[in-house]
Amino acid sequence: MNHPLIQHKLSILRSEETGVKEFREIVSEIAMLMCFEATRDLQTEEAIVKTPVAEAKVRVLSGKKLAIVPILSAGLG
Repeated sequence: MNHPLIQHKLSILRSEETGVKEFREIVSEIAMLMCFEATRDLQTEEAIVKTPVAEAKVRVLSGKKLAIVPILSAGLG
């Protein structure tokens, strides 16, 4: 992915100085960043929610519920 944070995190992964614990943490961070990128263009619609103070206009996902599922052989590591 052409994202500066992902590229930076990948550089840490590739370093021979990165330990196992840090490697796993960075992989998790990259996965989260990739989810943000992958869902960037999801359709939203306006809705109204009641807050303790007043009603507020918000954006919610349009259509059906969304699920992001990791590939078991690689995504739960």
